[in-house]
Amino acid sequence: MRILVDYRPALRQRTGVGEYIHELVRALASHRTDEVSIFTSSWKDRPSPELSAELGAHVIDCRIPVGLLNALWHRAGWPPVEWLAGGADVVHAAHPLLIPSRHAAQVVTVHDLFFLTDPSAVGAEIRRDYASLAAAHARRAHAVVTSSEYGRQQVIERLSAPPARVHVVPPGAPSWRHLGASPLPAPAGYALFVGTIEPRKNLERLLDAWQRVVASLKTRPRLVLAGGVSSKSAPLLENLGAPGLAGTVEYRGYVPEAAREALFAGARLLVLPSLDEGFGLPVLEAMSAGIPVVASNRGAIPEVAAGSAELVEPLDVDALAAALVRVLEDEDHARDLARRGLERARAFTWQRSATILSAVYAEAIARRRAESTS
Repeated sequence: MRILVDYRPALRQRTGVGEYIHELVRALASHRTDEVSIFTSSWKDRPSPELSAELGAHVIDCRIPVGLLNALWHRAGWPPVEWLAGGADVVHAAHPLLIPSRHAAQVVTVHDLFFLTDPSAVGAEIRRDYASLAAAHARRAHAVVTSSEYGRQQVIERLSAPPARVHVVPPGAPSWRHLGASPLPAPAGYALFVGTIEPRKNLERLLDAWQRVVASLKTRPRLVLAGGVSSKSAPLLENLGAPGLAGTVEYRGYVPEAAREALFAGARLLVLPSLDEGFGLPVLEAMSAGIPVVASNRGAIPEVAAGSAELVEPLDVDALAAALVRVLEDEDHARDLARRGLERARAFTWQRSATILSAVYAEAIARRRAESTS
């Protein structure tokens, strides 16, 4: 099977979608029974010379501005990917819109539907194309991949995709060098938030809750925010110097993969109070590291945590503050959450994900061939 995967979301900073694609490709390539290639396009960003060896996949790098290529692919359905990357049996888009192909089965990825539920939180290109095209593309795709059962139901209900074509391929837990052998809630560690600084992550309420945490404890706990910024980040970041927050909240920006383990190793807990999540990868990262989790009871988070995290209503600031205080102060509770999280995280492996995805590809190829002969 010749597999071509869209690697563009992982070309620069590997946030959730980029990390998902990177690790899936590496796991797929490790099977050694398929021919795996990745496709990138950018005018200025080039993949590292070591990427092919790191992934075990062939790298096809085109010097085409990604915005131009997306406009052509999304709006004109042209050029076919074969013109740029050669032949393949299946081509997998890392986003909800099809990559044009003359002969390959077409697979799309839909992690969430924020482009429908909160269009102000996404970029201009996504606002322009995804809302108007995603439903039609999901119905035309030979397979749709999402990362949670919650996401699958959203795709079926909101995009009217055929249920038999929508598949859950969850991410795997990270392979830490030192973390994950035992529960590790650092006694003097910080509360850690990982994610893009944007409204749907509910950070404004987290900061309100943190002020109450600081006021209620004799110690001076710390909150560390780690993640890239969005166009709406500035007001929240400016507020970090407000009374009750100054000196207790630190913004570290985007933390690259090489520094991620040290970031988690210093944490007493992870907090993710999002208003919605298609999966909630930081929850899985923290659980696999042996770090207790306080998170929202919205979206896919309850599905991912499966009783192994302290879940709260994200609009209830008092409940969020109380949950944080309990994990910060109660050593037995923190260790029990960490232990349950470690057990839960063992269910998520990239090899299992790659095995599921290979079956999805085979089904999509069979569907494409059946359509071409009908």
